[in-house]
Parts: sequence; C-alpha cells; structure tokens
Amino acid sequence: MTTKQSTSHTSVLFFGLPIPRKGGKGTGLSASIPRGAEFPLLSLAASSTPFIILFISSLLISCSSTPNKKETKSSDEIKYATGFKVSRVGNAKLVEIIQPYQNATSGYHYLLVPKGEPVPANPANATIIFTPIDNIVCTSTTHIPLLDYLNETDKLIGFPTTDYISSTKMRERIDAGFVKELGIDKGMNVELVFSLKPSVVMGYTMTKDLGQLKKIQEAGIPVIINAEYLEKHPLGRAEWIKFMALFFKKEKLADSVFQEIEKEYIATQQLTKSVTTKPTVLSGILYGDAWFLPGGKNYAAKLLEDAGCNYLWAQDSTNGFLQLSFESVYAKAKDADLWIGVGSFASLEELKATEKRYELFKPFQNSKVYSYNARIGAKGGSEFLELGYLRPDLILKDLVKIAYPDLLPNYQLYFHKPIN
Repeated sequence: MTTKQSTSHTSVLFFGLPIPRKGGKGTGLSASIPRGAEFPLLSLAASSTPFIILFISSLLISCSSTPNKKETKSSDEIKYATGFKVSRVGNAKLVEIIQPYQNATSGYHYLLVPKGEPVPANPANATIIFTPIDNIVCTSTTHIPLLDYLNETDKLIGFPTTDYISSTKMRERIDAGFVKELGIDKGMNVELVFSLKPSVVMGYTMTKDLGQLKKIQEAGIPVIINAEYLEKHPLGRAEWIKFMALFFKKEKLADSVFQEIEKEYIATQQLTKSVTTKPTVLSGILYGDAWFLPGGKNYAAKLLEDAGCNYLWAQDSTNGFLQLSFESVYAKAKDADLWIGVGSFASLEELKATEKRYELFKPFQNSKVYSYNARIGAKGGSEFLELGYLRPDLILKDLVKIAYPDLLPNYQLYFHKPIN
C-alpha cells in the first residue's frame, strides 16, 4: 500500500471517497487486492482497477480467538479508535486488531515483549514481537507521519513507490539511499523485503487474503496490520499513532502528540457551535456515469458536521460511499454554497473539460470549489493524503476557514485551496 493517491484526477478522493487503484497508500503490501482509498476529505490511492470502497487509505498475522483470563486490564487508554486495543500480560503488552478489514469476523494479536525480558504465557497465540523494534518496512504513506512525529524517521528501511512520500525528513533519507524502493503494489519486490530483514512489516488489507504479505509472514518476518482507515471518527484515525508507538516503546510521546491534536480539533469544533446559518456543501465528482460522494455517516461527513457545515447528504444513514446519477446530485445540490473535494483538478476550466455540466452548479459559478492539493511533495505525492489521517485538526481548521472565514481570521488554509 503506498498511499491513497494517484496521478489521475479520478483516483484521488476526498474525504473518504473511493478511488481507483494506484501505487500509493491504499496499496502496497496489501495483497493482490485493488486499492481503495478513503482518505477523508482525507480520503486517508489506488491503481488501474475501478473504484472500490475502502479507505481504504490497509495486513497481518495470526488470527485467533479471545485471549484467556490471565490477561489484565490495560492502562493504555484508547479514547476514540475502535480498531485496536491494548492489554497487559505479565511484562508484555497484548495488542489486538479488532477489525483488520471491513466485515472481518476475527482479528489479529501481537504480543509485544520488551527486549531482554522473558516471554510470558501467550494467551492468544499471538505473534511475538520484541520491542523496541530496530527498523520497519511500511506500505502506506499514512504511516510516515507516525514515524516522523515519534522521532523514528530513521527506522524506515523500505517502502513501495517512494515517490509518493511527501515528508521532507523522510525524503532526505530516501535521497540518501537509506530507504529501499520496493516496487509498486502487486509488483512489490518480496525478495528485496526478505534481504532487508526488517523487524516488522506494517501494512493493511481489505480482505482476509493477504497475498504478498502472507509470503513475507511465511518467511518469518512479522507482518502487522494497521487498520486506521476503518475508523469513523477523525480523532480515531489520528489515535493510531498510539498503535505505532507501541512497537518503539514511545507510548508517552504518542499520548502527548495525540493530546495536542485532540485539543486543537475540539477547540476548532467549538468555534462553530453558535452559528445559526450553515453553508450547504456538495462533495465528490463523477466517475464514469456515477457521482461518488460520502454517505451521511462517513468519516468525511463527520468532518463537515464538526466544521459546522450542512452537508447535503448528512441525513443518509450509510457510512460508505454513495454512487448517484448526475441528475439526482444536481437536483439536490445545484444551489449549494460550497463544493469541497474535486480530486486533483487544478482549475475550473480543467474540471469543466471533463464534464461540461459541472458549470451548472452555483459553487462552480461563484468560484467556491475547493481542492485539497495545496501541498504536493517533491516527487508529486499529496501531503493531504499522507498527513491528513494524523492531523484532522488541520483539515477541520481548513473547513472552518472555508465555511466561516471570520472565525479564524489569521489562519491560512493548509491542505485546501480554491480552484479558479
């Protein structure tokens, strides 16, 4: 999985819209499955296959039943994330991935044992990993900020399609030859992964078929699943920094980082609590004959709600992605105030060139159309798709600035920009 991003306009999604596969996050070691993406507005990449519903926007190891009762309650608090939990087993920590992919009926367990200490009874037949790990291979660009914020940038030794990485710190390591290019998606060089002898490989999956990850696992290299893309709450996705931190014994630092993100997010959310008139919002674009946009319980819809926006499909009860006809979208959203999330289109003319009827929408006519591609990495990667999962506070500030400029008078848009 590399990240949910691609060079084609249709492959980039907004807020969690699905995207065709590519070779960025959303793929990678994610087996031979089409990459989806749902990085929110964060759509949180894909390749040549048609849309799939994620995010995405990801890979594992042993399935097992519920741990036995020797396990004790953990002091590691998880406040928003629902996809993993941590408990103590003697001197070790048992980490459970509760839902590694959509509709999974079983999860995965990892027993993290401090180096130099005895291995306790393994209550879940979990994969044993000694911590702190020495190095790591990641498969999604959303993993990169987790390493950066934990001051573990130097631990990455391999990555598929390194051009998608935007992080300045990580690009310096790539350019210096410290991070091996592992190929693209299904073409990942598994033999090169073997030769690197990483402590672990972190990936994600969208089905129980692990594909190449299974080969890596069978070679004796622990494969760990990061299922951040399934979290419905923006802060839930950000909280996966605590998951990454477990492998480096950086739990306290992760807590500190997350608390700052949470504080900024909540403070920004509070700014819109007293507004009485909310701007109406349209999202997404046509892909073929269908207009893809977030369902009312989708991660993207949550961000718009917290930004004080009236997302026109907020009453929809689904948490996936809607596929609607142009006519139905036009009937509902032709007079929307804002259109947020149009892939990687750089101008209104470029957008109209793909579908002339876009100009019939009021936000198009009023130049109130926004892209999240304000920041592009040195090799063309999207910083939004890379950093957005960890920094929903910045996404939320962008949305509030777009919807209510006077509420954040000194704030400059970070990920988003108007297209003219």
